[in-house]
Amino acid sequence: MEKVKKLASENGVMVFSKSSCCLCYAVSILLREVGANAYVHELDHDSEGKEMEKALIKMGCNPSVPALFIGGKLIGGTNEIMSLHLKGSLLQLLNPYISSDHL
Repeated sequence: MEKVKKLASENGVMVFSKSSCCLCYAVSILLREVGANAYVHELDHDSEGKEMEKALIKMGCNPSVPALFIGGKLIGGTNEIMSLHLKGSLLQLLNPYISSDHL
């Protein structure tokens, strides 16, 4: 749990992901398209990935990935991300983290 919280607090836009997850890929592409500089952490490439996945589930992410954190706060998984995006709220949350050349 500590590593998840540490990474989320150190990176403005943080996505916990798995390299084989197509929804994780879609979320990463969405964030890139809107200009957010997201740090993507692949759990399947981390020796502590299984423990981190369990921590994400305890935090309320089910399934565990993708899990989006903005400003250290858990936003949620694919359903929450897409719902916010369709309502136009995701960009408001991401605005402080969107690169200036994308505006």
